Amino acid sequence: MKDYKVHTYEEAIEVIRELGFLPLAKLIPDYPSLDSITSKEHWYTGSDLDPWMWRAKFPGDGAAAYGKFVKKKSVLLSTELLPFYRAILGSPLSVEHRNQDGLMSREAVDLFALIRENEGIDTRVLRVEAGMKDKEKKKVFDNALLELQGSMDICVAGTIEKTNAAGEKNGWSSTSYETMTYWAKNHRMDESPIDRNDAKMMLRDHFAAICSPGALKAFQKLFGF
Repeated sequence: MKDYKVHTYEEAIEVIRELGFLPLAKLIPDYPSLDSITSKEHWYTGSDLDPWMWRAKFPGDGAAAYGKFVKKKSVLLSTELLPFYRAILGSPLSVEHRNQDGLMSREAVDLFALIRENEGIDTRVLRVEAGMKDKEKKKVFDNALLELQGSMDICVAGTIEKTNAAGEKNGWSSTSYETMTYWAKNHRMDESPIDRNDAKMMLRDHFAAICSPGALKAFQKLFGF
């Protein structure tokens, strides 16, 4: 596999488009991650060269969908291949149908409704609106967000800076979320239904062309092709 070295945001976009799947940290054996192809000295600096800052730009620019879509780990999925990932990881049933069939947790259903009503909602606001601000409810809240990302019902919209009354930055930025359908429409993605088996074959051929046998085996296990 190619030895990728990325220095700029634009170069990172090209790598995501080429690979179609880029985790933030090591996830697939013998396969790149954003932290492995970028210089560690630039991380968390807040500069234009900081890959940690880029993660919020990718979804905002429509360069990649971002979220904890697999194994509860943060990954970037190329816009071009996203419909195939959704066909495999997502559900053909609406949230309402899955709720009626008992296939989703009540908390996930409630959070999804709030996100759909307030696309791009700040995590801090979402937690308050959901009545989960108390410390003992944080795990339930986090698990519901993971559930919704794992089923590709929601994705990260970007980050929102915390500011004080004077409008000055005050504290860490927080993640914002929107529904995957909303994100896809905003970035003019084709949402025509794709057969799940066809999607698996498409991804199998894609990764077989760029991966080592070890990495391909991991992808086969991940996506079931």
